[in-house]
Amino acid sequence: MSLPVHLVESLADVVPGAVVEVDGDEAHHAVAVRRLRVGEDVVLTDGRGRSVTGPVTATGKRFFSVTVVEARTGERPVPHLTVVQAIPKGDRGELAVEVLTEIGVDTIAPWAASRCVAVWRGDRATKSHAKWRATAREAAKQSRRSWFPDVTEMLTTAEVVALGHQADLAVVLHEGAQTPFAQLEVPSHGRIVVVVGPEGGVAPEELAVFEAAGIVPVRLGSEVLRTSTAGLAAVAGLLARTSRWS
Repeated sequence: MSLPVHLVESLADVVPGAVVEVDGDEAHHAVAVRRLRVGEDVVLTDGRGRSVTGPVTATGKRFFSVTVVEARTGERPVPHLTVVQAIPKGDRGELAVEVLTEIGVDTIAPWAASRCVAVWRGDRATKSHAKWRATAREAAKQSRRSWFPDVTEMLTTAEVVALGHQADLAVVLHEGAQTPFAQLEVPSHGRIVVVVGPEGGVAPEELAVFEAAGIVPVRLGSEVLRTSTAGLAAVAGLLARTSRWS
């Protein structure tokens, strides 16, 4: 069984034999909810590639400490995967973030597509973005990631185009595309961007802008997937053709 993972602010310069103290909400959940006990082995990570393993040596109401037995630094996976996710309605946004994090996406960018039913404005935008970030953080711990995904601020269509310009491969999922997903040439390094439209699909004017910018429309198959699961299917297909799953 895999060891539980807890997030800490920094593990820079931490070496075997050092004692790391975890406090705040992270520690409270571990001690009060998970019933973490002295002697139990855990993994601590800073979400930026650094992680340590060791036994719990002390606990309190809102803290616990770990004596480091092993410390390691994981290389950032390549190629870098970004999913631009049109904002879904209800809790499907958190579902999309959860599964994209679990499968290994490096950056998740909420997109205010023209056909989005849900609209992020004001306090709602702040709360929704915080919820996406919290979902990614918890999913990253659950899936034992040492590199946590970045959840960007909400993007406009123009900002999605700019993101596509920086990529070695940029695609937008569309059921009417002529190019099958299986025909894509997947780079082994660099950056890949996958754009996922909203429930009503990518608007024709947005599709035209993407195509003009070199973001290639591709179809996954004859089925039309939900916006909350289409990104997962596309990323799985990409990962299977890279060294990340070798």
